[in-house]
Amino acid sequence: MKLVGVLICLLVVAMDIVAGLLGIEADIAQNKVKHLRLWIFECRDPSEQAFKLGLGAAGLLGLAHIIANLLGGCNCICSQDELEKSPPNRQISIACLVFTWIILAVGMSMLVIGAMGNNKSRASCGFTHHHFLSIGGILCFVHGLFCVAYYVTATAAE
Repeated sequence: MKLVGVLICLLVVAMDIVAGLLGIEADIAQNKVKHLRLWIFECRDPSEQAFKLGLGAAGLLGLAHIIANLLGGCNCICSQDELEKSPPNRQISIACLVFTWIILAVGMSMLVIGAMGNNKSRASCGFTHHHFLSIGGILCFVHGLFCVAYYVTATAAE
């Protein structure tokens, strides 16, 4: 059973690493297109490659999150009192679970906003979404760390 746990952790980490690299590559592809920048406003052509890489990164991040949460088991805490009385492993597990959801929400938002900024068929002007894709990519790496910590502490708490 420990081998299965190690394989799950490796799978989730590998997916998050690939998602992070895709997010960073999407940012690089986005920066290669023509753009004119004036303070916080920017006009630029969309990058189809950045769009595809950004959505791929978001998809892998979501899939890694689903796998980690489904295979990590259910950690239900209904009250503050129940949380305080639970063993330390379970408390750490809940904290890691909360952090994975927060990182997922922020990272997914960054990746989707960055990707959708490259979805238009014409040049776009507006507020810059500069580095949203690379920040989302970096958050994928952080997500992988917290998912592994969640899985390890959740299975140790059982």
